[in-house]
Amino acid sequence: QVQLVESGGGLVQPGGSLRLSCAAPGRTFNKGAMGWFRQAPGKEREFVAAITWDGPVTWYSHYADPVKGRFIMSRHHATNIQFLEMKKLTPEDTAVYFCAAKYSSDIYDKPDEYELWGQGTQVTVSS
Repeated sequence: QVQLVESGGGLVQPGGSLRLSCAAPGRTFNKGAMGWFRQAPGKEREFVAAITWDGPVTWYSHYADPVKGRFIMSRHHATNIQFLEMKKLTPEDTAVYFCAAKYSSDIYDKPDEYELWGQGTQVTVSS
């Protein structure tokens, strides 16, 4: 069951940029985590990035090593919309990207810990 709404994705050349967004309509998160995962053909779903928070003021961002310095995740607290800015994309970034959300801020890098999921959006990096 899809509870989050994703947009963005598409085809981009190596070195290019893309922006993904994910909305959580009707949901309220006083604390929690919102994350991005990706799954390439024949591979397991892997962690990309997450934002965790325990209140409305302070939040923390976390990134998988392959995307550090290239991807930036942000979240608009009032609207519960999260964004993933992806830069310097390589063919290895090609995958279906999924956004996810949970109501606790611990264990943010394991997909089984997340309660809500988006439908997935294809990102293809190719010349």
